[in-house]
Amino acid sequence: MEQLDSAMVKFSRAFSVATAGLMLAAVAACGSDNDTDSTPTRSPGARETITSPSPSPTSPEDEASASAVEAVTTYYATIDSLRQDPEAPISNLEAVAVSTQLSAQQKFLASQRNDGLYQVGDTKVIETKIQSVSLDNSDPSTGRVPSVTIDVCWDVSGADLLDVDGKSVVPSDRADRGWTRLTVANYTWDTDPKGGWRIAGGKDMEKSPCTA
Repeated sequence: MEQLDSAMVKFSRAFSVATAGLMLAAVAACGSDNDTDSTPTRSPGARETITSPSPSPTSPEDEASASAVEAVTTYYATIDSLRQDPEAPISNLEAVAVSTQLSAQQKFLASQRNDGLYQVGDTKVIETKIQSVSLDNSDPSTGRVPSVTIDVCWDVSGADLLDVDGKSVVPSDRADRGWTRLTVANYTWDTDPKGGWRIAGGKDMEKSPCTA
């Protein structure tokens, strides 16, 4: 991602490829699904759907969907905590992100801290919609691992990004809500099919924000 001059613009751009708005949700944060750095590939036979996972998983696909949604929630909470606490180790990202998403978030967080910026408030996950599920684990070395594509509607109305003087650097016209499509992958499927899910990539979507 190209270098941006001002902290405010840098902040907005990073979150647009992650989760626009405050752009505090920074879900994709430059970890676009268009990147090819071991980004999980989806099997032609991946199950397509536009519904949230059922409360009581009844199939391997449902179980994968439920675990992926849980991973998304944990991801947002971890990103929030790392942006709120400059002393929290950046290595905590490794528990929630992988591949291009991990490297993008590491770079963005390091840049934010270097600029003396910090977050207050939290990102809320309002709605999730499963778009596809693939349990193909035929070739992890090339990114062919189990993956779930999830559309996430986030709300950053209660979050802000401040500079060293405690002043907000978020544009006044920022969108408080929006959608991001995330790819959640499990590179340790054989040993940890439930807890090995990590955010591997994402991109913002142009669609009407969800409602409360």
